[in-house]
Amino acid sequence: MNKLFWREHVPLILFTLVQLLVVLLVFWYDGYDDPVTAAYAVLLGLSVFGGYLAYRFYSHRAFYERLSQPIHSLEESIKRHESSPLPEALGERMEEQYRQYRNMLEEWERQRREHLIFMNRWVHQMKTPLSVIEMITQEDDNEAFRSISEESDRIRRGLDMVLYMSRLETFEQDFSVEQVELYRLVVDAVNENKRYFIHSHVYPELRIDPELTVESDAKWLYFVMLQLLSNAIKYSAGSGGKVRIAASRTEDGRHVMLEVADQGIGIPKSDMNRVFDPFYTGENGRQLKESTGMGLYLVAEVVRKMNHRIELESEPGAGTTVRLLF
Repeated sequence: MNKLFWREHVPLILFTLVQLLVVLLVFWYDGYDDPVTAAYAVLLGLSVFGGYLAYRFYSHRAFYERLSQPIHSLEESIKRHESSPLPEALGERMEEQYRQYRNMLEEWERQRREHLIFMNRWVHQMKTPLSVIEMITQEDDNEAFRSISEESDRIRRGLDMVLYMSRLETFEQDFSVEQVELYRLVVDAVNENKRYFIHSHVYPELRIDPELTVESDAKWLYFVMLQLLSNAIKYSAGSGGKVRIAASRTEDGRHVMLEVADQGIGIPKSDMNRVFDPFYTGENGRQLKESTGMGLYLVAEVVRKMNHRIELESEPGAGTTVRLLF
């Protein structure tokens, strides 16, 4: 507070000293050369100026203190305790800016909620014709219908990603902890991707104890598993390899570890530090043209919000392993 006060008044202090010096020089060159009277005049001038500085300091003390201390909320920044004209005017201006900011924030929040509602409704509306397409394609087993069915699966996965991404902002309201059977959850996720596995010539291998359970949210964990399997299949397509899904307790018995390991193209070392960044597709994503850069980002966000841990290891040309620790 003191430093701010002196920094503001340095120009005024210098100006006053120069002014006193000029007055003394005028009297000196006019022939008045009594040093005692001159010193008394300078001392009197400095005393009056010191009194003004003291008054200024104490009348604006709360103002300088408020500017010097860090604020912890927007409401705290607009509190006014000064009656001096300048701090009062500044406080009124800050209150006006704060009101405008709140209005803009409320308008933005309203638009965001409307956008989320629209997106959710749109996704659900798109799922209805998609279900009809899937029913039609199941009636005939020719090559054209199989291709349509595979493409409809891709559309459904994309719609699900949009839906879960919109729900991520209200995660706490849509979160429920329960005992989840990992084997049943993984089997359901594998069956959901069954056509994707077959079309990509990649095969799942499960190594999970049917009795193994974890405390988590089944719906969100199912979404995480779908994303991990989708990535594993996508980057292993055409290899004829396996996607191994294994779960076991760690050696200390404190955690359960779920692994999804593929034998695909792997991730370049230059991309490893950014695979969980939003919209980052990396070298592999740019080659395949299908990557949105959102899959692993959403997985990492959901895992973090559920208070689990995620680890990723990869070697180019040898595959990628993703671990979830419960």
